[in-house]
Amino acid sequence: MDSPVTPRAAGPGPRRRDRHGRGMRGPIAPPQVPLAASRAETFADLVQDSVERLERRWPQLADIDFLVLDVPRLDGTADAAWSDEAVPLGGTVAARAGRPARVVIYRRPVEIRTKGRDERAALVHEVVVEQVADLLGLTPETVDPRYGED
Repeated sequence: MDSPVTPRAAGPGPRRRDRHGRGMRGPIAPPQVPLAASRAETFADLVQDSVERLERRWPQLADIDFLVLDVPRLDGTADAAWSDEAVPLGGTVAARAGRPARVVIYRRPVEIRTKGRDERAALVHEVVVEQVADLLGLTPETVDPRYGED
């Protein structure tokens, strides 16, 4: 005969493993912890940090859209004039017909060329500076005096 089961009291109490022995259920870390961020989200944060750093010096950058795409496309968007030898890390699209200018950073080509987060952040900033300089018709050193110091 089975022994009677008494219901567990609701509320805080000891947490138990699920009955199939698979451990605690649920996410490993809360969403605000970097562990929970995807590589694409982390990369977009690097681009945003770089843009915010430049906007302090160049307030007109607020009128430019900054996008992150996984890879460059060959359909004529964002500086598609590239050869098979060199895959671009970023591109620009000039403003037209009521659309703001755009700077596009390509995530996968940048990730492939870097080993760690610090190196990736430095390359992202270089690419953003180069694309902003191209869009504004300036030199990268004018856009960011610390360009190329790393």
